[in-house]
Amino acid sequence: MEIAKELISQYGYISIFCLLALGIVGLPVPDEILMSFVGYLVSIHVLHYKSAVIASFCGAMSGMVLSYFLGKRIGKPLLANYGKWIGLTPIRLQKVEGWFHKYGPWTIVFGYFIPGFRHVTCYLSGMSGMGTCKYLLFAGLGALIWCLIFITIGYYIGEIQE
Repeated sequence: MEIAKELISQYGYISIFCLLALGIVGLPVPDEILMSFVGYLVSIHVLHYKSAVIASFCGAMSGMVLSYFLGKRIGKPLLANYGKWIGLTPIRLQKVEGWFHKYGPWTIVFGYFIPGFRHVTCYLSGMSGMGTCKYLLFAGLGALIWCLIFITIGYYIGEIQE
């Protein structure tokens, strides 16, 4: 987290964008803590609320879109070859895919709020063949709600501190 603080203080909004994009793809970035910290920085007038939300939203969406296309292009072949090593047999993968066809769009929206799970939903969306427009709609809705909630929480925590 210390590195994230340093990056944000030096590079501002672009660092928020990059950290979230990389975190959504799967690198170990503590996204919720980062977003709350961004809200805190808004509360002490280091960042602007609207700009912080826009940078966060764009970063989250960039990571989600990259993960979606990776899932779409290489997801199934990769799991067909190596899934057995992590317990994903073809039968289990078929069950997950069927479940995702039924509940996928709302899983994307609510998946943002479950650390680790949000990373999987984007890959599964691509692998299951969800349409790009549908995916962008639900991923965008989830990203916007997620960014607004966590930045606002951080903002109010900062307000209480003062």
